This record gives sequence, C-alpha cells and structure tokens, in this order.
Amino acid sequence: MALTQRLEFRQSQSLVMTPQLMQAIKLLQLSNLDLSTFVEEELERNPLLERAADGPEPPVAGEPTMERADYGDSDGSSSYGDEGDSSDMAAGSGGEAAFEPGQEEWLNRDLGTRAEIEQTLDTGLDNVFSEEPAEAAARAAQDAPPSVYTEWGGGASSDDEYNLEAFVAAELTLTDHLAEQLAVAFSAPAQRMIGQYLIDLVDDAGYLPADLGQAAERLGASQQAVDEVVAVLQKFDPPGVCARNLSECLAIQLRELDRYDPAMQALVEHLDLLAKRDIAALRKLCGVDDEDITDMIAEIRRLDPKPGLKFGTSRTQTMVPDVYVRPGPDGGWHVELNSDTLPRVLVNQTYYSELSKTIRKDGDKSYFTDCLQNATWLVRALDQRARTILKVATEIVRQQDGFFTYGVAHLRPLNLKAVADAIQMHESTVSRVTANKYMATNRGSFELKYFFTASIASADGGEAHSAEAVRHHIKQLIDGEAPSAILSDDTIVERLRASGIDIARRTVAKYREAMRIPSSVQRRRDKQSMLGNALSAPASSPDRSRDTAPV
Repeated sequence: MALTQRLEFRQSQSLVMTPQLMQAIKLLQLSNLDLSTFVEEELERNPLLERAADGPEPPVAGEPTMERADYGDSDGSSSYGDEGDSSDMAAGSGGEAAFEPGQEEWLNRDLGTRAEIEQTLDTGLDNVFSEEPAEAAARAAQDAPPSVYTEWGGGASSDDEYNLEAFVAAELTLTDHLAEQLAVAFSAPAQRMIGQYLIDLVDDAGYLPADLGQAAERLGASQQAVDEVVAVLQKFDPPGVCARNLSECLAIQLRELDRYDPAMQALVEHLDLLAKRDIAALRKLCGVDDEDITDMIAEIRRLDPKPGLKFGTSRTQTMVPDVYVRPGPDGGWHVELNSDTLPRVLVNQTYYSELSKTIRKDGDKSYFTDCLQNATWLVRALDQRARTILKVATEIVRQQDGFFTYGVAHLRPLNLKAVADAIQMHESTVSRVTANKYMATNRGSFELKYFFTASIASADGGEAHSAEAVRHHIKQLIDGEAPSAILSDDTIVERLRASGIDIARRTVAKYREAMRIPSSVQRRRDKQSMLGNALSAPASSPDRSRDTAPV
C-alpha cells in the first residue's frame, strides 16, 4: 500500500451554529424563572447591559402633582409643566397657588386674645369649635402610653420600612425538630453522628430508606449500632417518624397508643389484603369477628401514614403564567403577554461611547466591542422570544376556540405541524416555545403543550375527537356510575361508540390508569364498602374498649 500526496477540491454545504444563534434557541425553551436567572447573570457579566427602570407616569392635566405642590413657584408656574398646566393649577381648587389676595389678608389678620374672641362671638369657643370625634380619638391616642416597644424610641421605623413578615416566626422543619431531640437522646458522639446522618436521610413524609446497609459502611459503624440508633429515633416525636415502610410506621403509632396486640399486628402485616378489601381473609388471619375487624380498620384509618408532613417543607414555587387569555368585547378572545415575566434590559450606548474615547489598548477595545454585540443580540433575542410566544399562543387560541367557549369536551385534536404551518415557523421552534410556558384562561391555567393532543377517529366518519376530550368523557362516565352498576372497560367502549367515538378497550384501560382510576372490580369493592359503612354506622354502636379517642 503506497502513501501519496495529492490536492483535491470539494464543495459542500453545512449549517454553522453561531453562539448568538444558539443563545436565541436556548432562550426560546427557558421558563420565565430560568430566563430571569439567565438575564441576571448576563447583567453581572456584561457592563453595557442595564436593567430598564420603569419611568414615572405622566401627570394628569388639571391635577397638581406632588412635585408641583412642593416645588411650585409663587405665580403658579412649574418646571414640570407648560403654561396650560400652570393656568389649570391657578384655576383649580386645592392648589397652593390658588389663594386670592383677600384670603391672604384674612389669614394674616390678628383676631385678638381668647377673651376678645369669646366676647365678639357672645359664647365660649368650646361651643363654637367643638372637638370632632376623630380629633378626640387622635388626642387620646397621642396621650396614651406607647404599646409597642419600638414606639419608646430608638427602634421606631417609618411605615415604608415596617415589614410585618419580620415578626413571623421561622417555620420549624422536620430535620430541625428531630435534631433537637437527638441532642437530648444521645450523649455519645458516635451515636450522635449516626443519628444525624440518619436524620438527614429522612424524607418529607418522615420515612427512612428501606435499606440502611450502606449507611453502616459509609459511617464505618456496625449494623447493630445503626439499628440501635434507629430504634431510638423511632421513639421521637411525631409518632411513626423514621419508619422504613408503612407497616412499621403504623406499628409505631399503635405501640404509642398501647393498641399493638396480636390481632392488630396481623392486620398491620397484611395491609395488602386491606387494600384489596379482602375482609374475610383479614378476619381469618386476625381471629376476630366482623364487629372487631370493623373497629380495627377504623382505628387504622385514624392513624397518620405520613407523620412528617406536619412540619414545614421546602417552599413550592407558584406557577406564573406567561400569557393571559381574556374574553374580548366582540365575542372573541384577547391574548396578551404577562409583562411581569418579561425581562427589561437596555444597551447603554452612552457608556460605550464614553469608553471608546478613552480606551487605548486593543484588548480592551475588543472586549467592549464583544460586550456591545452580545448586549445588542440579547435585547433582540428577548424581543423575538416575546413575539414568538405571543404568535404561537394566539394561534393556539384560534385553533382551540371551542375549548375556551364550551370546555374540555370541545378540545380539538392539534399537533405542532398545524400550528407551525399556520404561523410559518418550524415545528422545532413551536416545540421549544410551548415548553415550560403556561397560559391563564377563564377555565384555569394550563401548559401550552396541554392543547396539543392526539386525535381519535370518529365512529360515524365525522370529525376526529381529541384524546383529552375522550379522557374527560371517560371520567364523567365513571363518576356517574352507580354502586350497583359498575362500568367495565368493555361497557365504556360501547358507550363511547354510541357517542360517536371509535376507541379500543386497551386505549380505555390506558387512559383510565393514566387518570389513576382503579379497575371495575376495585371500584365495586370500594363503593360497596363505603355503602356498607354508611348503612351500618347509625345502627351499631362503637366498641368503646377499642376507641382511643376520649369520650
């Protein structure tokens, strides 16, 4: 095989993704929270970017502003308004420049002493100028001793700086609550270290991981030492905390109530039968009669399966909509962007002009030139992002007009290609725009991807149905079923076909499981059990020997 050198010419085409283009694509799929974080980082990184401050609202004609009232000239003119505004102020009532010369002379007139005034009025001043109730209350409040510590002086603050949230106590978390008990329960440093490590593993519901074998290896302790610490942690408040499964959590609470007898132990160890409503098998395992098994199940229901949720957890961020949809005056729908979620940034051209005159080094000039280009591109990308979101949301509202007017049952099948063709964009762009974006409507807040649903053929050959509308129809059928006539999946298929929806039984089962609706057998057991409990509650009296609540 010989190695030779030769020259060749090739012509090819390729798409080069510039950093600016990649940034613009990245901005499209960011949520409003991620976008705010990204813009804050750019503001810290780029000296030519600045946050756009909201300017003051223009003053209303004929209404004196605070600046005019405080800093106006004696002739009624002001540097904040023109001659027309000055004339309005001079003519309006309530302005300081509207006093007439006669009024000023009356104000400067000496009325004499109190005795002379009473002699002139032929009565006492208390009868003429009686104290109003509001003035009396204000005087009483002024003479009263201060009721707040900060009113004694030194710590007093103005109304603008007064923050009521500063007086709210910090929310106690489950970890802090367990750590306080850990300091009292153990004195040995090794046990405290093991206990603190286990407390850090407790989730929000108050459960430890089922397998603690790795904990012993990481801590370099024996499994027996870890088990001893776990046994002590399970006695902490709230009862049931630090359990490794639901059965252990309920057993801890029953021991706390001194109700963990052999019958209750058999019930707790076979919670799967309780979930299946197999009362006959439970009664046989526990060795009790019908009345006792009913009381035992009622006692289990009074326990807390998630004791850790009583304490504070991490704060959940509230969803902020990106688009608002409101009914229009002409019967249509008005779509607008949420201005609170749009970052306002500007390029400081003045600062760049001043810097360009003083910079002498080539490296500094190149740096600030790149900053100017990045800042300009970011402003344009943010504007293009807002326009694209508004365009896609408007098309979605136009396509799903029936949903906004009549509800979920009128949701039409819609895909990304239909919206992309209507607004002359690519499907990938529409997909990025609809990711992590929310729309506030008259029927609630929905993610933009909610309106894109698959189509299900019609039984009579008419218009196709939306998958979300079919799910809603299935849920309505199941919610309206009677306890004596539970609908199976085959029956639901027959009723949907009678309504003009052609759907398979496995699709009905998939939609039902996605909505977390149990099977027909499980629903029949649940509803019959609820009906039996409702009928037997007023007839039978509770067994007070098993009732843990005070009478």
